[in-house]
Amino acid sequence: METEIPERGQRMRNPSGKEKVICGLIAAVVLGCLAAGTFRFRADRVSPVQYQVVLFGDSILGMWRDDTGIAAKLETRLDKSVFNSAFGGTCVGRGDRDSALTDMGDSLSLAALTKAVAAGDFGVQQTVRVRENERADYDDKVDLLERVDFSAVELVIIMDGMNDIISGVPIRNDADPSDEYTFAGALYSSVENLRAKNPDMRILLVTPTFYWFLEEEADGDVFNAGYGTAEDYIRAEKDVAETLGVELIDAYHGLYVHESWEDWKTYTLDGIHPNEYGRELIANLICEYLRNNPQHG
Repeated sequence: METEIPERGQRMRNPSGKEKVICGLIAAVVLGCLAAGTFRFRADRVSPVQYQVVLFGDSILGMWRDDTGIAAKLETRLDKSVFNSAFGGTCVGRGDRDSALTDMGDSLSLAALTKAVAAGDFGVQQTVRVRENERADYDDKVDLLERVDFSAVELVIIMDGMNDIISGVPIRNDADPSDEYTFAGALYSSVENLRAKNPDMRILLVTPTFYWFLEEEADGDVFNAGYGTAEDYIRAEKDVAETLGVELIDAYHGLYVHESWEDWKTYTLDGIHPNEYGRELIANLICEYLRNNPQHG
């Protein structure tokens, strides 16, 4: 291939030393302006906001943000400000040991989010910005969660774990009770992270509900993705609660009556995500518990 030769007057030349100095000064000024603008923007973005109650979880809590959502029902009935920081499609535990939190799912796991809360640093979550259209609201939720003043939070409710069960996150690591790549370990470390941020904050765990996995034609008592059934995960969650001395509501047993397979239609849209009646039952369960156990409120 022939090399194209520039016409006269177009040939490149090396800049003089004076020109290099001028260019360097211009670049420094531009970078300084950009940095100042970025700092002001971030300062505005992370200015603190106060909520009395913060929810962590998956799509069971996060899918509905209107008046029919669990968060809205709790806000009305508890008469407290509630921030819903639940992210659909996420787990309690991390999944990729090689990701260094660069994976979107890992960066939005309960373990990663509570670690960011404890450190006051959401740099990882801000770097791994979610771009998919169906998750366009994730960026806004991360921005707002970063601004929550956890020193003013009275109660954190964690209702999470359905995705851990279905996707087969290992339940525990006997050699490391805080292993973030296991369900129980990530739950353990998450509670500890929140306590490190605010030792006086009340923490309430709510187990996953009973579910029907329609794709596999198996319910929660039968389905096993490799590490156990729902009962095994819930037993592990109860062990974590007992070990750390935090409160727990068992939403798996007794909330959804399941005498026949078709009962999934009574409480859920698809066997997993609660319909409006199911959301009403969950909100009632939490409110009734808090009403009957006000000693920490």
